[in-house]
Amino acid sequence: MGEDVRLRAVVALAQGMAAAHTPRESWRAAAQGALLALGGSFAALSVWERERGRLRVLANVGERAPGEEEFPEGEAYPVHQFPEITEFLHERWAGGGEPHAWVETAGGPGERERAGYCHQRVAALRRRGRGCCVVAPIVLHGRAWGELYVARPVGAPPFARGDADFASVLAAVVAAGIAQTERLEEARRLAFTDSLTGLANRRAVDLRLDEAVERHRAEGAVVSLVVCDLNGLKRVNDSRGHAVGDRLLERFGSVLSLCGAMLPGALAARLGGDEFCLLSVGPSADEVVRVADELCVRAGELELGDGVACGVASTGDPIGAVRTARRLFRLADAAQYRAKAARAAKPVVAGREGPAGGDPVIRLADSTRPAGAGERRRFRGR
Repeated sequence: MGEDVRLRAVVALAQGMAAAHTPRESWRAAAQGALLALGGSFAALSVWERERGRLRVLANVGERAPGEEEFPEGEAYPVHQFPEITEFLHERWAGGGEPHAWVETAGGPGERERAGYCHQRVAALRRRGRGCCVVAPIVLHGRAWGELYVARPVGAPPFARGDADFASVLAAVVAAGIAQTERLEEARRLAFTDSLTGLANRRAVDLRLDEAVERHRAEGAVVSLVVCDLNGLKRVNDSRGHAVGDRLLERFGSVLSLCGAMLPGALAARLGGDEFCLLSVGPSADEVVRVADELCVRAGELELGDGVACGVASTGDPIGAVRTARRLFRLADAAQYRAKAARAAKPVVAGREGPAGGDPVIRLADSTRPAGAGERRRFRGR
């Protein structure tokens, strides 16, 4: 393969990974780019999971053998089956060498003497009808991240030393692409995550609630929102310091997450300050109220704070038409406001204190008073 052809292959691989929007797209682009660059028939990208002592396959592309899936859920191999990985990366590389690729053939080492020889790989080549493979370690942030694997079928020209050297270059390009993907994923995570509690933040709730209300309008899905105000946070901050107050927020966040897990697919979030919420799509209103009741009980058992004021609004209750996210948020917030004012130990639920026209929560939510007079938070003007 000419130098110009290889240079174009490297550029194509880098561009493919740069264009990926998700980790899966990035994995596929890495494997597909290496497959084309090396003239293989099959390629795989695997990650080294140190804590489990195994190589886990992320993506398989090209001519897959029976049982090989593009994005396998459970294809993993104990690292002890491939000692060349740990032997090379822990001994040779640690001793000052550079990570490089090596070649295996279905016939075993034969005349080639390679310290990387592994009978497990040879057996795998034979079992899957492949004649040879090149394996390139992927190094990220100065540590072994995983490997890039490209194979050719029986009868095809075997990989040579030059191919292995080129595979090492490709692995370096893949490592740079993976690093970029990780940075983007971290940026996305931070954009939708509360940094103190690790829960979703208000932005994530806004997006998910808009989608949920659209599902309700299109399919009739039950959408429920539990809005919580943590009691006693200011007193804790004033008397024991903000570090202790942060600990209260973190502990309540854990309780909220635990209770949210009782509702399949629920989103637990911190809206800001001492305000939290649970967003549920699918479970009935009664199920959500039971979880909200459990949340109040568990919050009351925390050693810090004074429990939680909890309001619930669900399209499964008689609350009138819910056409916007803002409407459901106003109802849940109004219910929480009444719970706070009454020092209620249980959640207040919109639509359950009287007919739709007489329910005090609905009246409060429908109040025409200026923002801030009757509602405790400004809502988006959708």
